[in-house]
Amino acid sequence: MRDKFLVWGAILVVGTLVVSLLIRAHYWIPILLLCFYLLGLYNITQSKHAILRNFPVLGYFRYFFEGISPEMQQYFIERETDGKPFPRNERSAAYRRAKNLGDTVAFGTQLDINHRKYEGIKHSIYAKSPKEELPRVLVGNEQCAKPYSASLFNISAMSFGSLSDRAQLSLNKGAKKGNFYHNTGEGGISTYHLEGGDLCWQIGTGYFGCRDEHGKFSPELFAQKASIENVKMIEIKLSQGAKPGHGGVLPGVKNTPEIAKIRHVMPGMTIISPPGHSSFSDAAGLLRFVHQLRELSGGKPVGFKLCIGDTKEFEDICVQMNVLKIYPDFITVDGAEGGTGAAPPEFSDGVGMPLEPALIFVNSTLTNYNLRDKLRVIASGKVLTSLDILRAVAMGADICNNARGFMFALGCIQALRCNTNACPTGVATQDKMLIKGLDVTDKSERVYHFHKNTLRTCNELIAAAGRETYEEVDASMFMRGDEFEHLSDVYFPDILGNVKNRRN
Repeated sequence: MRDKFLVWGAILVVGTLVVSLLIRAHYWIPILLLCFYLLGLYNITQSKHAILRNFPVLGYFRYFFEGISPEMQQYFIERETDGKPFPRNERSAAYRRAKNLGDTVAFGTQLDINHRKYEGIKHSIYAKSPKEELPRVLVGNEQCAKPYSASLFNISAMSFGSLSDRAQLSLNKGAKKGNFYHNTGEGGISTYHLEGGDLCWQIGTGYFGCRDEHGKFSPELFAQKASIENVKMIEIKLSQGAKPGHGGVLPGVKNTPEIAKIRHVMPGMTIISPPGHSSFSDAAGLLRFVHQLRELSGGKPVGFKLCIGDTKEFEDICVQMNVLKIYPDFITVDGAEGGTGAAPPEFSDGVGMPLEPALIFVNSTLTNYNLRDKLRVIASGKVLTSLDILRAVAMGADICNNARGFMFALGCIQALRCNTNACPTGVATQDKMLIKGLDVTDKSERVYHFHKNTLRTCNELIAAAGRETYEEVDASMFMRGDEFEHLSDVYFPDILGNVKNRRN
């Protein structure tokens, strides 16, 4: 798009000027076109806005409706609390934090807080001063030789292939500066993951990057990649919240020769990972695989990721942990509301357990089997805001991962084109023309700032609640709207009764 603009824009301006000179009229037309052309030249060279780099003139229509004219946005298109899967107010907060701008809002909340679904934090009139130090959590039990000190908030799994090379470079550089980890996704470790940022290497059912010619797990290739210094943790992907039981999908249009070489597959083909692993088929096999990977990696933390479905299966894993005395270092719990670049709508909309009940179930089950103190629980699945993080911690999470928030930091506008190779911001595409619009230097700084500012707000929230450490965050720190209804029933029974009668 950028190269076409340079060529065709110049032809259009010169051609219009020649025609105007010949007919000696309408000189304002080439002048206007020249102004547009100069504006386009400026946008091609700037590095702040990927949309304008890729669409030098047309990109302004998006900013006109969403940013420059909030009145038109409010009255004709979308309210602050509208938009799926993330409403505009949450996206805006992510953008502001990524740009290191003030994230305050004016004129009060736009949420309907007089509603039973409202959730809030019980602040204390004896609030504490927020801590400057960002929280960290040690991952690795007594069976782990190389424990890892992880940030409370990290980049969730997004493969190279689903995301562009520049997107991965920006994420990894931002993770390095902010000292948090970057989950590779199941697509394997690329050179773009090796910019110095800590990695959590995800091993999916396709064993990309550590598979033999038959698609089976290769211990030799795994040991080779696991020895990379940047790899701090290994995550076995059992299922993903957005499409549990389905397997990852890489559309053929995104499967370039470079990506195919990293994954050890044929280029140009749509790659669908198997629904399940070929290295094991039951709970005992899973735990033995955990033990094998821990040994092959030299003692690095190893865990697994899953979306809860049949609860009996998770209970079986807990039983086998006590029988075999093999304990993973962490379990990543993904909610059904988690994101994906490509999935059948029936899987995204109707399969798997949401994050909140899943976290409650996992923690209670681990506690019942006396396993909770032997591993860390990582929450993944639409954990975007500081309030989301604290809510997950209150339900038992030790660490939180997020993908789409960091995509917003990269410039994602929620265009919902991740599966088409036509992402306009160059984030979720392999189209070289679109990728050119994403400036790594600028976006890596935004990744760093988004992480830092989100956790700083977490520190402010727990201080407002009168807490000093994250160990003090629990369910008692939160309140729900149905509690207000109970208070109203107690103190205003007649008034509420009359209102209910009038409604009936």
